[in-house]
Amino acid sequence: MSTEAVPILMYHSVAPAPNVATHDLSVTPDAFARQMEVLGERGFTPLTTAQLAAVWRTSGGRLPERPVLITFDDGYEGVHRYALPVLARLGFASTVFVSTGWLRGEHDTGGGPDRMLDWDQVRELAAAGAEIGGHSHTHPELDQLDDDALGFELRACRDIVTDQVGTRPVSFAYPYGYSSRRVRTRVRETGFDQALAVGNDLARRAQGPYALRRVTVRRSTGPEEFERLVTGRSIVRTFAGDRALTKGYAVVRRARQVRRKAIPSRV
Repeated sequence: MSTEAVPILMYHSVAPAPNVATHDLSVTPDAFARQMEVLGERGFTPLTTAQLAAVWRTSGGRLPERPVLITFDDGYEGVHRYALPVLARLGFASTVFVSTGWLRGEHDTGGGPDRMLDWDQVRELAAAGAEIGGHSHTHPELDQLDDDALGFELRACRDIVTDQVGTRPVSFAYPYGYSSRRVRTRVRETGFDQALAVGNDLARRAQGPYALRRVTVRRSTGPEEFERLVTGRSIVRTFAGDRALTKGYAVVRRARQVRRKAIPSRV
């Protein structure tokens, strides 16, 4: 695999039994530990999102022989309870993208697969070497928001992480993977240096720092499929169904935006 094609693994919850019994975005602790061991056995070097982007921004920058990114979206408690000990034991870097509004109050995720991290746990993750990135404040579809709401989601996330962790987040992940040129511009203007989409493909420098693609790791991802993901084999076939749904829903979202713009605002 070329060092210019990097697998960015997208995890969500790590839990023995997710709150939603059929929730495929929650991997078991045993499966996660084995997947991390595979990375170690195959000689992969985990990087943070910021580290990858910094190399790709630098003329002549070099990546390690087999780079990989381990990323977690939303901010579920199992990342601290189950993933952190494994990552610490193996010396692996990671990036945790938190939806700041979900980490407060009653930790209500609206039926998510696990309870949320609290800020003490987020700070412990950061102290252990995890990069803490932004994932919006309330996890909306950012490309469907008007400019004021979009700005709030990005600024609130940036400012709360800065206040709680003590460092400004420089990496961002789009909720649901949805973005647009307008959203990417606002993410950059808010001070994030790079951002991750989904796309279910390997990340490449040519994608640009604000549209780097990731591959989804699910509860149903078996050992052989995991090895295919990290080596870039059969990705198109593995995610063919996801890509068809994504393209179809993109048409729906664009139609929503057109209708919204066509409705005059009330004074």
